[in-house]
Amino acid sequence: MKTESPLFEVSNHHVIDCGKPPTVNGDTPDMYFGYFANEYGEQAIYYYDYKTGEAVVRMGDGGWANVYRIIEGEVEGVILNDAEATWLRACWLATGKKRMGATRLAEDGLDDKG
Repeated sequence: MKTESPLFEVSNHHVIDCGKPPTVNGDTPDMYFGYFANEYGEQAIYYYDYKTGEAVVRMGDGGWANVYRIIEGEVEGVILNDAEATWLRACWLATGKKRMGATRLAEDGLDDKG
């Protein structure tokens, strides 16, 4: 039985100078979202569009209005700490089969078997 109650909800932990945080609807078709808060409480949201193959991240400490493109698993113009980079890698891999196709993943040793 499907329920309509939210699975996950989180408030903005950033100061007002970081801008208005985005509102994310995790039920948006053809989209993948990932959420992260580092050890300092700085929040980030990963967006992946299955239709366009584009991935971006928005970060409170980078200003919520700014959208940073992800190219080959790296955030353009942002330096991440180890924890943030690990989270981004997990999001990138979670969307990988749709993005790269199972054949290329298998060649790279990143499929379910390897």
